[in-house]
Amino acid sequence: MSYDPNNPYGQQPPQNPQPGYGQPQGQPGYGQPQGQPGYGYPQGAPQGVPPQQGYGYPQQPGYPGYPQQGYGATPPFANWGQRFLGTLVDGLIYLVPYVLFIVGRSSDNAALTGIGGIVVFGLFVWQLIREGRTGQTVGKQALGIRLVRENTGQPLGIGMAFVRRLAHFVDSIACYLGWLWPAWDAKRQTFADKICGSIVIRTQ
Repeated sequence: MSYDPNNPYGQQPPQNPQPGYGQPQGQPGYGQPQGQPGYGYPQGAPQGVPPQQGYGYPQQPGYPGYPQQGYGATPPFANWGQRFLGTLVDGLIYLVPYVLFIVGRSSDNAALTGIGGIVVFGLFVWQLIREGRTGQTVGKQALGIRLVRENTGQPLGIGMAFVRRLAHFVDSIACYLGWLWPAWDAKRQTFADKICGSIVIRTQ
């Protein structure tokens, strides 16, 4: 080792000094895991946050009115009794105008026949629009149940709701067996529901 008059301690200066408080070049900063972006936060979702809670992850599909449990979660199907009572309430709404229609026909009263028929048809269209857009007729709303698509959990739409009503013909032709099918079916579906891909779920 040669003597350097500018270095009174007689020590060689370090070769290729590294940046930053003795930290080797190319290594991450203090307290930062290797390969992770700044300040110790992993790239993507923060630690401990499940993927289904956002941060760029796709949302899980599900049905309204029950806690989301991810893919394959079972919705709370409406039972046969709830469906029957909902249909009964809807039928009672038509009772008065239908009686007017029958009385008008039997007595050859064109006014009563016309009024009863118009009101029955108007109620049918109104209920159909409600069911298609919201999944609930008056009866379904009273019983806390909703008609939705099996694969999305969304209302059927007016067109498919009308098709489903036509498909109830299949429920009736086999001694009304299709209407009773929800009593033991795993998804509580009528034949019309199976044809249209619909289910009825509880909202309460």
